Amino acid sequence: MLEPVRQFINRHIELTDDEFKTLASKLHLVNFDRKTKLVNIGDVATNVYFVLKGITRRYFYRGRQEIITHLIKEGGLMGSVVSFLTGEPSRYVLETIEPVTAYSISKKDLEELFDADKKWEKFGRKIITAFFLQVEYHNINMIRYSTRERFINFMKENPDLVLRVPQKYLASYLEIQPETFSRLKHLMVKEK
Repeated sequence: MLEPVRQFINRHIELTDDEFKTLASKLHLVNFDRKTKLVNIGDVATNVYFVLKGITRRYFYRGRQEIITHLIKEGGLMGSVVSFLTGEPSRYVLETIEPVTAYSISKKDLEELFDADKKWEKFGRKIITAFFLQVEYHNINMIRYSTRERFINFMKENPDLVLRVPQKYLASYLEIQPETFSRLKHLMVKEK
């Protein structure tokens, strides 16, 4: 089950077998049921997770409305990143949408890796950079594209999520009213 983790890491840095064994010794296999809150608003996030199976969402509240900022599926990292990095209380909820199997690593164990070798520090920088680039691209897309363009782009790029994630969550993630999302989905089916 560690092979997906190794493939993910190899996209960022090359590890020897011994280096990977060191990482593997710090990973813990965890399973969560559907609708499990891994981090709540006000909690301090002490772990990040590599998703092997399942989907999670990260969201905050605007009044009573849930605003989804991330949908994380297999092969992705999940966590309340700002809380994890700073030790401050989370401003987000991290919740499973489906049952999730993941590898967990604690902040303490990750810091030990960073202290042990510059290679791990480099990996940490690359992961943080990749995360913030993802956030930046998402923000740019929200500003740059019309509602219809965002919807079409998402449907093309994420056909698996369309089948697995409730429509109201997808609408929130795309900052589209649920009724508009439903209408656009209906029009797209008609056009085929």
